Amino acid sequence: LKEGYALMKLQRFEVESYMTLHENNCRYNLADTCAKPLTLKELLAFEKKDSLGDLMNLSLDYGVIEGSHALKKGILDLYQSGDDEEIAICHGGVNANELVLMTLLSANDHILSFLPTYQQLYSFPESLGVEVDFIHLKEENDWKIDFEELEKNIKENTKMICLNLPNNPTGTTLNHEEMQQLIQICKKHDLYVLVDEIYRGLYQEESMSDLYEKGIVTSGLSKVLSTAGLRIGWIKTKDKELIRLINERRDYSIISSGPINDYLGALTLKYSKEILTRNREILEENKNYLKKWLKGHPHLSCVIPEYGTVCFLKYDYQIDSNTFCETLQEETGVFFVPGCCFDVENHLRFGLANAPQLVKEGLEVFSNWLKKLDTSR
Repeated sequence: LKEGYALMKLQRFEVESYMTLHENNCRYNLADTCAKPLTLKELLAFEKKDSLGDLMNLSLDYGVIEGSHALKKGILDLYQSGDDEEIAICHGGVNANELVLMTLLSANDHILSFLPTYQQLYSFPESLGVEVDFIHLKEENDWKIDFEELEKNIKENTKMICLNLPNNPTGTTLNHEEMQQLIQICKKHDLYVLVDEIYRGLYQEESMSDLYEKGIVTSGLSKVLSTAGLRIGWIKTKDKELIRLINERRDYSIISSGPINDYLGALTLKYSKEILTRNREILEENKNYLKKWLKGHPHLSCVIPEYGTVCFLKYDYQIDSNTFCETLQEETGVFFVPGCCFDVENHLRFGLANAPQLVKEGLEVFSNWLKKLDTSR
């Protein structure tokens, strides 16, 4: 690096970098964690009026700086409690996470995160000088949290626990009793808990923001609502003062989401029940197919999650996951994200909510490739 460049020590975002390099050069994208995307035509068709005419007449100014009431109302309909002052609108879920972490954390704070999980939840805090310790999720325990281990790792300077529910890449989450167990630990030690809930909502799972005063959740339209291209995300918490501080910091990053994205985001949320019904059907069809498919592949296994749009396939071939995925994609066009992007070898991240026909065709091509691999062992 050239002398004079000041750097924040930020690790390469492994999963996002890998996706950028590979997702546009594949035939069967089995790695994407978004539910099958809606086209603009499909989205506008939900509305029985001239939505296209409304769009054509929008003034291309900044729009409502902190997000329209219609947008926020649509978001709040996904939860059990809250009002407009408990929501901050962001540029996707990744910007939402960043704004929370930058607003609340500083050097010498300590947080607890998990492995495997979404790298931003630990690498970004590390870049701020925050001390991070990890709780390892174990496949033999269905990727569940060991709460005893979690509490043992809390220190005097621990400020926050960071996790995503459902988890990326395993798709697993917490049931009601486990959620309450986490809340009791956080209350006991007066901790914030940041939950990236970007995969929540297909089955109306509980939200930490409805249950705990210091619970902060982030989410967006990308995953279960099939409109990643709108780049609408949000932060929700009962702490209205925190939302005020986040909105002040937000002025340095996005200013506004713009009137087109706001309008289309509100429209997406207005018809969230219909979109979620569509995506549940896709998800269940793909999960049922995967269960049958795995029966014919003794070298692969998976904790198939109840919720979320992603799972973590395990294989027992003696090949590192990067080589496995690179070779597979080069020879067949089938694309998975290797487990090494999550610091877990011999695994593949598999998106469960892609178009069923694409999933079935992709897994069939994968099957034929695995047969060749078996004969060469």
